[in-house]
Amino acid sequence: MANFLIVEARFYERYNDWLIEGAKAALEAAGHGHKVITVPGALEIPGAVAMAAESGRYDAFVAIGVVIRGETYHFEIVAGESARGLMALTMDGVAIGNGILTVENSDQAEVRARPDRKDKGGEAARAAIAMFDLAQRFAG
Repeated sequence: MANFLIVEARFYERYNDWLIEGAKAALEAAGHGHKVITVPGALEIPGAVAMAAESGRYDAFVAIGVVIRGETYHFEIVAGESARGLMALTMDGVAIGNGILTVENSDQAEVRARPDRKDKGGEAARAAIAMFDLAQRFAG
């Protein structure tokens, strides 16, 4: 059993609740433990993952958040930089599943977040599990 940390940017509560529900279900189905922490926004997720990874208390991570396009360029910055930060950590060997939704509107967010629809939270957790398993294979 591995210890997973779910890092959520709790900006859109309803969607995050669904994403976390899906992530927890996937981790529990695979027999892994988990804890959830909350950060202010999607831009803070990579930093929190980096700090937690350095602590050595967690084996892998699931990033959860929702970024909905608005009227300004901010969407592109948040979506791109949060993904870039997570990818940089992944390239350094940190096992992460990226469940940060980047969508055009609330309808898209709902479809992707709900566990009974596209279950992107569960999908991110399964990706984190796969990366953790791969790291274990290379380590052993």
